[in-house]
Amino acid sequence: MKIERRKSRSAEVYTASLNDIMFFLLLFFLIISTMVTPATIRVMLPKSATSEEAMVKKNINLSITADYRFFINNVEVAFDEVEPSLMQVVAEKAENEDPVVLLQADKSLNIQDLVNVIDIGNRLKIKMVLFTQKEK
Repeated sequence: MKIERRKSRSAEVYTASLNDIMFFLLLFFLIISTMVTPATIRVMLPKSATSEEAMVKKNINLSITADYRFFINNVEVAFDEVEPSLMQVVAEKAENEDPVVLLQADKSLNIQDLVNVIDIGNRLKIKMVLFTQKEK
């Protein structure tokens, strides 16, 4: 007597549509990531014909906004605290590094406000570079 065995069935998962889903997810995240802007300090820089690209890697950033808010390396400080904060940041630098402060001042600021900040740098014997925007 011969017993017939049923045909064994193998389970399959249909994955052809997964490629489309992965493509749309990748496209979605690429579009969203370009729309997201990091939290930055908005400063309208003055224009200069001789502006050059500066290396921002190991420098100290000092930003002054149009409403007289001061930021040292993206940390807000009061004007009275600018000098002690700069002194502390310079002390944390290595001895062989020459500290350079990149000054980003809004173009609507008064010249005297800018001179007051540069005087602080002169008292601390720190080299200061004023950021400008290249004219087009």
